[in-house]
Amino acid sequence: MTEDGIRELLNQLQSGEINIEDALTQLKNLPFEDLGFAMVDHHRGLRQGHPETIFCQGKSVEQIEGIVEKMLSKDSNILATRAAPPVFEALKKMDDRVEYHEQARLVVINRQEIRKTQTNILLMSAGTSDIPVAEEAAVTAEVMGNTVVRLYDVGVAGIHRLLANRSKIDEASVMVVVAGMDGALPSVVAGLTNKPVIAVPTSVGYGASFNGLAALLTMLNSCASGVTVVNIDNGYGAGYSASVINHIADKTIARTD
Repeated sequence: MTEDGIRELLNQLQSGEINIEDALTQLKNLPFEDLGFAMVDHHRGLRQGHPETIFCQGKSVEQIEGIVEKMLSKDSNILATRAAPPVFEALKKMDDRVEYHEQARLVVINRQEIRKTQTNILLMSAGTSDIPVAEEAAVTAEVMGNTVVRLYDVGVAGIHRLLANRSKIDEASVMVVVAGMDGALPSVVAGLTNKPVIAVPTSVGYGASFNGLAALLTMLNSCASGVTVVNIDNGYGAGYSASVINHIADKTIARTD
């Protein structure tokens, strides 16, 4: 349950729309609910601002359905990562607001309104082949209430493509830069800005890229200041981290307006 959800519940109790017993029923499974195969963290939204994310890889469709059912009972928004089409088909039967982002392998169900930030996250990919990981980051950030600007296929092999979009770099509060192959793009971007840069290595590349290890090591060894690196193909982690940073920037602007 999110902070807005708790606030709405208390308002309903205060106005007499519900009684104390109804409120207790809604709160009794906080902070978590034990399903045997999973402990659903209903308190996550209140602590961190966004409900628990469901990592689908390795879970059965039935297990995912069970987790989603409990989260929907609390009127939580759903974000399910690494979700194959059968997961989407199953969840379609549970809520007609379900969306499937095929490239990103994400299933989204928005039960609560998402207010977008004034500030933005710039999501960049070095190549077209990096877009699936970039989209995982982008959609994750959008679901968490961020305005996201996409800038794809601007790798260092054609540096003019990047430099032609300098204004987008200047306008962003934080950047997520996704690259495979030699993994050089985050260092170049970090050299052009005073904003945080989150680098995401991908497993894109020929044999000597070692399924993304080469790009990971390049990013970890970046000579540019301010580069933070997540794990190989971890678009979700990058999108989440960028969201935290961007929301801080957005609140700062709101206080000064």
